[in-house]
Amino acid sequence: MAHTHRGIWRACGALILVVALLSSAAAQDIRGVEKCTAEAQMDRRTGCLQANIEFLHQTMTKLQRETREKLASAARDAAADRAEIAALKSTVAKLTSELAQLKAKEAAASKK
Repeated sequence: MAHTHRGIWRACGALILVVALLSSAAAQDIRGVEKCTAEAQMDRRTGCLQANIEFLHQTMTKLQRETREKLASAARDAAADRAEIAALKSTVAKLTSELAQLKAKEAAASKK
């Protein structure tokens, strides 16, 4: 029985840590998380904590997926930007070369 209580307290600790990480302000409640400490019956308190842990796990999974999607989108954008920069560098190099040739032709024509 002591082992079960230890597990509950570990779950409480994990829940508190997750709540602290997910909340933008210390006093702000997280919608969907119930206050389980008011529950007197241990089985109902345990169920409440388990429901909170499941809710927070689902929220973290959703945030992880959204973050992965944003990172993938940013990586695609960065790759497109690098390709565009490479094309622009090539165009600038070509124009610089053409300008140098025109200046060389102009200099040759003015020497005659």
